[in-house]
Amino acid sequence: QVQLVESGGGLVQVGGSLRVSCVASGRTFRNYPMGWFRQAPGKEREFVAAISWGGHADYADSVKGRFTISRDNAKDTVYLQMNSLKPEDTAVYYCATSNRAYYGASSYAADPRNYDYWGQGTQVTVSS
Repeated sequence: QVQLVESGGGLVQVGGSLRVSCVASGRTFRNYPMGWFRQAPGKEREFVAAISWGGHADYADSVKGRFTISRDNAKDTVYLQMNSLKPEDTAVYYCATSNRAYYGASSYAADPRNYDYWGQGTQVTVSS
């Protein structure tokens, strides 16, 4: 059974930085794409970033230039480094992975329907 466990969320001031992590278990991590999504109160879950098994990354326009997704296959971990944080970045951040060793175009990676396993989420709050 695939399990994803996020950590690293917290409270940070506007303009600050935070790194959230997601550790995967239950199968060979390196073969599958990983994604980060977020959900703010009263809003739908939205795509943040995704990374292929080979390290190709895609980002939502709202976080380009500020967030960086990376993966350490030796540690079965995917990271999301968040810089220049804004109040609108406040949300629960979820990592996700797919049953398919396929990445496709950026639109494919950004669609939450293409992910089969989700973590429990970690809260990120940006205070002004």
